[in-house]
Amino acid sequence: MANKKGHRSFGNVRQLPSKRWQARYPGPDGVIRTAPQTFDTKKAAERWLSLTETQIMQGEWIDPERAKVHLRDYAERWITERPGLRPRTVELYRWLLRKHVGPGLGGVELGKLSTAIIRHWRADRLAAGVSESVTAKAYRFVRAVLNTAVDEDKIILKNPCRVRGADRENPAERPVLTVKQVFDIADRMPARFRVVVLLAAFGSLRWGEVTALRRCDIAEDASWVRVHRAFVEVPGRGLIDGSPKSRAGVRELIIPASVRPEIVRHLDEFVKPGRDALLFTGQRDKNALRRPNFNQRVKWTKVVAKLGLKGVHFHDLRHAGNIWASKSGTSTRDLMARMGHDDMRAALIYQRATSDADERIADRLSELIDKHRDCDQKNEETPDDDSDDGAAGALVPNG
Repeated sequence: MANKKGHRSFGNVRQLPSKRWQARYPGPDGVIRTAPQTFDTKKAAERWLSLTETQIMQGEWIDPERAKVHLRDYAERWITERPGLRPRTVELYRWLLRKHVGPGLGGVELGKLSTAIIRHWRADRLAAGVSESVTAKAYRFVRAVLNTAVDEDKIILKNPCRVRGADRENPAERPVLTVKQVFDIADRMPARFRVVVLLAAFGSLRWGEVTALRRCDIAEDASWVRVHRAFVEVPGRGLIDGSPKSRAGVRELIIPASVRPEIVRHLDEFVKPGRDALLFTGQRDKNALRRPNFNQRVKWTKVVAKLGLKGVHFHDLRHAGNIWASKSGTSTRDLMARMGHDDMRAALIYQRATSDADERIADRLSELIDKHRDCDQKNEETPDDDSDDGAAGALVPNG
């Protein structure tokens, strides 16, 4: 029982048997509440009451009872209720929550989260051997969840995710393929999959984008390709036909003239006549091409290893195309439009790339292809010429 009591216009403070001070106050709903902590001095308790009164008057007060929800439960609801999340993103968030967020933070109430707790959780993840990349993804996920708790649901006053640099990933550099290496890979593909490689590299297309292409998405002369859908592989659900990775991913690309004849031949030989016929299917079932089946069918790992490109992934084809395009002298805005990146959302929304800029990129890529073919032709005409320094086949560091 308290042995001292202080009276004031808003709320009251009293000293407890422990000699610490307790503050009580009426919320906007008239319910009397107790401060979540006790105070060393009467002055400290009164200062807290004054701050709480100001928050109520300014409409910034938050009911502490609502902040008692556990992060795991709130994050689960956040994933379920968040609009516009792609199926693959939902799977990623659920995995991060289950594997990396839940074990350390899942049982903590939102109102008790602090920057120190977030910092310790992150350090524990890294100490347990979790990569910087995965830890950064988990941190960004928690930050996004708590942003909603602050800005939309008004459950907590501020986001405790304020650990400098915790959101940054430092992935290992990927190799940059040369034009010769891309054609070397394409040459070793089964005929029906050769153009998959060429479009991914010279059109800067993602796996899900290139495999979702249909006859109606490409010009009859293969001069352009329209990207407006993408396949996503979701565990337990198979292939989902949805939109590209971002809003910027919806785009129309001009294809380098030097590879158009090969694409036209592919359309004639391997694609059904209907407008909705997929450009790439399995050889037997004619269903959409799935990455595991593709890798097994073309023996991707063995192919790249035999070419001295061990560790090269399919996505490195797009990466190489992006690097080549970046050297074409076009603006960053036009380049981002071709790549379908959303890092410059505002620029892409308010300023769309012109077809002239895309023509320049395609022309530059054609020049690279023609140069490669000229070199091959000269080598065939002079088989004993050892002047080639062999550097074309080496991996170029990603500068």
